Amino acid sequence: MARWTGFLAKVCVAFALGVCGASSLWASQPFTVPDTMAQRAMACTACHGKEGRATNSGFFPRIAGKPQGYLYQQLLNFRDGRRYHSLMSPLLANLSDDYLQTIAAYFAAQDLPYPPPQVRVPSASVAGRAEALVRRGDASRNIPACVSCHGSALTGVQPGTPGLLGLPRDYVNAQLGAWRTGQRQALAPDCMHTIAQRLAVEDISALSEWLAAQPLPASTTAAPAGSVKPPLECGRAAP
Repeated sequence: MARWTGFLAKVCVAFALGVCGASSLWASQPFTVPDTMAQRAMACTACHGKEGRATNSGFFPRIAGKPQGYLYQQLLNFRDGRRYHSLMSPLLANLSDDYLQTIAAYFAAQDLPYPPPQVRVPSASVAGRAEALVRRGDASRNIPACVSCHGSALTGVQPGTPGLLGLPRDYVNAQLGAWRTGQRQALAPDCMHTIAQRLAVEDISALSEWLAAQPLPASTTAAPAGSVKPPLECGRAAP
């Protein structure tokens, strides 16, 4: 027993000396964090995925490659209370407009591959309902086609309209529902709130399922500014 106690004592002393030695080494060679946007953006990529590319499942959207104006507007919305998320809103609460533009510019410049679409394929009736709304809208309910704002390829339009492909079904469903109920808002005129209120719950379910299942086109970049004339005026902050 005495031998075992003595052995443990020696181990503890060696460990303590090792810790002290390591502490001395750290003190003489301090650890520094690079002051780069990639490093700062780790606060974002912890949820949105490496470099903001996200995945094809869950509630976190892809932010890599989105139009800078759109990203900036959403950062403003989170900061100023038009959108709310328990992590995003406090994270942005004290950031300036200029710094939000810097964040938006960083992620807009990320040109990265998209994940494959979700494998769940909607039924023929669901697909038909969704595609009709996407391509043609519904004049009887004054619902414009999705492509009339988000572009014929649904990859968005510069400078402020996002793409609708490559997003998780649950995220799309949640956002359309939030627009419909007013939990997600934008600067007036809030065109998406107006449109979403005209959608039935079944429309939202069909759209989110269909969009999440669509393959990505060869080019996923947003269409040029001015290439689409939206049927409704939408409010947005000045760039």
